[in-house]
Amino acid sequence: MQTVNLILLTLHNLTRWLVLIFALLVLIRAFSGWFGKKTYQDQDRRFLMMYTSVFDLQVLFGIILFFTKGWGGVMINGGSEVMSNSALRFFAVEHWVLMLLAVIVAHIGSSQAKKVGESLKKYRRTAIWISLSIILVLAAIPWPGMAAGRPLLRLFGIDF
Repeated sequence: MQTVNLILLTLHNLTRWLVLIFALLVLIRAFSGWFGKKTYQDQDRRFLMMYTSVFDLQVLFGIILFFTKGWGGVMINGGSEVMSNSALRFFAVEHWVLMLLAVIVAHIGSSQAKKVGESLKKYRRTAIWISLSIILVLAAIPWPGMAAGRPLLRLFGIDF
């Protein structure tokens, strides 16, 4: 199980960077399309789809890790202790709740952009919803220096 967790943790870490890269691409295209009054392109839709798809994969890895690393049991068996310790609380509660909200917001944004026909409205909805999503993501990442901080890059147990 330890090897599986190590592989999952590495995949979870790597997909984090893909989520951030695709979010950046989507936001650049959405804001430049919105303020530049451009026509919505098929590539805009594809980047948005890649963002939500990679994010879904990231959340799947996170859910598996949550249960295989025992965070679910920690919360059930020691709720008050977990809530009083900021590092434990971050992974047992804050991280997954914020990430789940972020992926839901991303999917709402994708759905909202599909529902309108006008390019300007597509770009505006994408920019607003994905901005909200990425704000939640950035709040949920265990940045180095935090009580629950983790390295920026972790590959098979080697921290960078």
